[in-house]
This record gives sequence, C-alpha cells and structure tokens, in this order.
Amino acid sequence: MEQAPLRLSVLDQTPVGEGRTAAEALRASAHLAQAVDGLGYTRYWVAEHHDSPGFAGTAPEILAAHLLARTRHLRIGTGGVLLPRYRAAKVAEVFNVLAALHPGRVDLGVGRAGGPADRFPAQVEELRLRLGLIPGRRPETDQSAPVPPRLWLLGAGTDSARHAGQLGASFAYAYFLTHKPGRAVMDAYRGALNTAGHPPQRGVVAVRVVSADTEARAEELAQSVLLWRSRKDLGQDLPLPSPRSVRGHRWSEPQAQRAAALRATLVAGTPEQVRVRLTRLAAEHGVGEVLVNTLTADPADRVRSYQLLAEAFELKAPAPDTVPV
Repeated sequence: MEQAPLRLSVLDQTPVGEGRTAAEALRASAHLAQAVDGLGYTRYWVAEHHDSPGFAGTAPEILAAHLLARTRHLRIGTGGVLLPRYRAAKVAEVFNVLAALHPGRVDLGVGRAGGPADRFPAQVEELRLRLGLIPGRRPETDQSAPVPPRLWLLGAGTDSARHAGQLGASFAYAYFLTHKPGRAVMDAYRGALNTAGHPPQRGVVAVRVVSADTEARAEELAQSVLLWRSRKDLGQDLPLPSPRSVRGHRWSEPQAQRAAALRATLVAGTPEQVRVRLTRLAAEHGVGEVLVNTLTADPADRVRSYQLLAEAFELKAPAPDTVPV
C-alpha cells in the first residue's frame, strides 16, 4: 500500500524581530497565514506567551478569530491556550463561538503551563463537557457548536501524552522543546489510547525549522534562532536578532555551549535537506503530520521558508472551499 504523503502544518509563535514592534509581528502573522492558506498546509496554530519581548502572541483566541476571518482553507487553532490561567468555562464559550462561526475549521490546543498543574485534568474534563465532546453528557446550559472544535493536548513528556490518550484527545508533541524522549512520548500516547479503548490516533510532532534558498542563508537564520534561544535560556529574553547582528556577535562560552545543545532540536537547511530530515523524524515518531515552527527576525524570511517547504514536499493546493480534517 502506498504511504500517504507527509502533511505539514504551521505553529506560529508570532516572533518579534529586533527593531520591530509587537504590533508589526501580529500583522506579520496575519500575512503569513494568508500567504500559506492556498499552499496545501493542513492547519495553522498560534501560540500563547506573556511578558516576552520575543513573542507577541498574548491572546491566541483573538488572533485565531482574526485569521479565521481572513483565510479559507486552513484549520485554525491554538498551540496552545495556557488553560491553568483561565476558567475552563470561559475558554469553552470562546471556542464554541469560533466553531459556530467557522464550522469544521477550529482546533483548540491547550497546555498545562501558566498555573497550578494539579487543576489541569479537571479543567480539561470541564472543557470537554462544555464543548460537547463527552458522549451522552451535556452541561445544563448547552452552548456547544454543531461542529465542535477538535481538542488537542500539547506537551513534551509522557505524562501529558498519557493524559491525552486516556481522554481520547489528539496530541501534539513539542519536539522543539525536548527531543530525546520523543518516541517514548508517542508510544505512551498510543498505549494510553489503546488501554482506554479509544480509536487509534498518530498524533503530530512540532519541530523548529528554518529553510532558505541556499544552505549558507539557512545557516545564518539558524544562528539567529540559536543565539536568541541561548540568551533566553540564560536569562536574557530579547527579540530575535537579525543575521547581521549575529555575524557581529561575540558568543560567550555559556551561550556557545547552550547553542550546541539546542542544535539537535533545530532542523535547518535547503528545502531538500529539510524534507529529508522531517520525513525521517516523522517516521521515527510514527506520525503523518509535522507542525513546522519557524522563527526569523525578518517576516519575509519566514514566508519564504514556508513557501520553499511547500514546494519541496509537493503540497497540493486545496480545492475551492475545502478544509483539512
């Protein structure tokens, strides 16, 4: 049997490049979503971050609503709402409205960061109830949409994976945060699905990627990401540096060591080089879809990277008015 082509999706953290503003970054995210809407990507998720000079996406539900109104083909969602920061009832209300206005196009990805982790399982259960995702159960006031959002749990460890599997929810593994336990994480997810008697799901893997027309340019963009993340890990949270700034930067020993460790989580190169690596990563994790997370100081480099990957993977432009599942 011929294997289905690998599906690609977008995980957008709305990066702020040096010398640019958060407002410009948000507009760049809208432009990127519109640019890739017809390229054959499956879904487009926006992230939630707070008090970070490098990320502008503080309200993913608002940005998702904006993108839903400006695209036609992509599934739009969050990657993810930091559920412990909020009342589950309010999150459900927001996404029930989005799903009612854009049936079949809404993903709700939630993460457990941002508050007491012990509340997370109960919050997810309430969320499922209010979204109409628990067969045979409805809240007293049922405001669920005719086509509910697809619920995703996001995580980087086996606990999150097992929780998603026990609930029968979809699961996205954050390879770009910690890559070493990847196969064990996905095995834990699928094992929990099976034990709980839920239909099998493969899950998706989120990978940080930069691609460019030449290997040299891709490496410049990669160095920008590595310097930004190294600084952040060492307590210096700044916007994404430009390749020009990186060329003039004198790396400290801790920065260089951190960058060397981070390199394993970053896929960089020409479109063909990236295609080979992502295809291998997908096979290793047993998934059929990769969430591509690209960070660049200049939004034009980000758009170009996604365009190149669409060409390299021979993504098919969607038929009019169709939406991926």
